[in-house]
Amino acid sequence: MRVTQTAASPVVRRQPSKGYQEAMRRKQVRTTTWRTLVTIIVVLGALIILAPVLWMLSTSVKSLPDTQAFPPQWIPQTLHWDNFVSSLTFLPFGTFALNTVIVTAACLVGDVLVNSFIAYAFAKIQAPGRNVLFLFVLSTLMIPFPVLMIPQFLLFKTFGWIDTLLPLIVPSFFGNAFYIFMFRQFYLTIPRELSDAARIDGCSHFGIYWRIMLPLIRPALATVAIFSFTFNWNDYLSPLIYLDSQEHYTLTLGLASFIGRYGAQPWNLLMAASLVTVLPCVILYFFAQKYFIQGIVVSGVKG
Repeated sequence: MRVTQTAASPVVRRQPSKGYQEAMRRKQVRTTTWRTLVTIIVVLGALIILAPVLWMLSTSVKSLPDTQAFPPQWIPQTLHWDNFVSSLTFLPFGTFALNTVIVTAACLVGDVLVNSFIAYAFAKIQAPGRNVLFLFVLSTLMIPFPVLMIPQFLLFKTFGWIDTLLPLIVPSFFGNAFYIFMFRQFYLTIPRELSDAARIDGCSHFGIYWRIMLPLIRPALATVAIFSFTFNWNDYLSPLIYLDSQEHYTLTLGLASFIGRYGAQPWNLLMAASLVTVLPCVILYFFAQKYFIQGIVVSGVKG
């Protein structure tokens, strides 16, 4: 034991025992080993998840014979950048992209505005049977889409909407239970005093929704916008059901048109076109991931 004494007061400093030092060293080794193991597992998992994406990148710059080589080559000897030009000019991808943009933009507006307004009513307006009605809305999540395909097709056929973009757009303006649930959970985190003060000042429910609530739920709006954009941009089943003529095709149907157009499957051109098709979703998530994560956390925990 080492004793240090000063004029003010004596200070006693004890050296850690060898047993304590050894225990701390073992704990540090265990912590370092565990973190290293977790890092290795996460990296391996990320590589497994990214393997299809890396293979798509590799195949998009290969020649057609190289895509059929065995064993497969991850890095081709010659990079064929002209595959992107060939893939986008072989079919009218400009028309496909325009149709997809129209459908995605219209559905995004409907999903964001309509569902946020419906959720505001469920969260902030006191009405008899409100909770029961909300349970009925949530129960529609248990109805699979294949059950609705034939009734919806017959309905849209009666309206004369087959082979138009309307069956892909109009349903987004009639509410989505999942989006309504997300918006409602976010509204519940906003103090009721804000809407009460606005109502005392003479603001209507629509004014409260438009002027007060929408600016406060930007993370939820961004989250629903990302979900809506990704789903409608990549939707294949609905366009396959309702669209017949090529001038109304979306990008997903255009990609499917590659199969059978050549004598052999043009995997290089298909991968090149697929890479260009998925880029908007990747770019959108890259710039909006902050709001996306915040919206998921708040709407999923609070309420």
